[in-house]
Amino acid sequence: MNIFADLLGPSLCAGVDEVGRGPLAGPVYAAAVIMPLSLIPEGLTDSKKLSRSRREILSQQICQNALAWSIGVASVREIDQLNILRASHLAMQRAVSGLGVEPQLVLVDGNMLPRFTLPALALVKGDSRIPAISAASVVAKVARDAEMTKLAALYPGYGFEQHKGYPTRAHLCALEELGPTPEHRRSFAPVRRLLDPADSATIPADG
Repeated sequence: MNIFADLLGPSLCAGVDEVGRGPLAGPVYAAAVIMPLSLIPEGLTDSKKLSRSRREILSQQICQNALAWSIGVASVREIDQLNILRASHLAMQRAVSGLGVEPQLVLVDGNMLPRFTLPALALVKGDSRIPAISAASVVAKVARDAEMTKLAALYPGYGFEQHKGYPTRAHLCALEELGPTPEHRRSFAPVRRLLDPADSATIPADG
């Protein structure tokens, strides 16, 4: 049994996680999930530890069995205007606001909390320890991957369907050859340097 089951079981807890802080392109996604402990799918864990096919199966099971679930998105424009951390928090706030059921407690993966109007707790490695956060991590990952696959059709040649916007060697080569798309984050150093080669300052892509 999960070590937090006795503490969290009686409450309506919403697990929250985000995906897409590190990529050079595409929006940042977050999901909020209220998942009854009795309906947790077998094998659920942090989305990064799962294969793509397993994530997609689990995401379907989560959305079918969750008491409530919601996805929040912050756009590339918002990322560039706010910075990636604040945009990630905005996506998480939108995910929680979109829940059809108000949770008694919001559990967020990591060590920093967005501002919520509800009681909330940040838990380091929560996506591996708390089923509701694991569920949110899977739902957010599957949703963002689907969006990046759509963007691949709009912007062929960049390989978004493969690397999902992360700064792989293939992505960086395509960026150099083809230039940035409207979906590239101008505030991230590899993109900004292409737009302004004289700017050698570095803004880390916080993953």
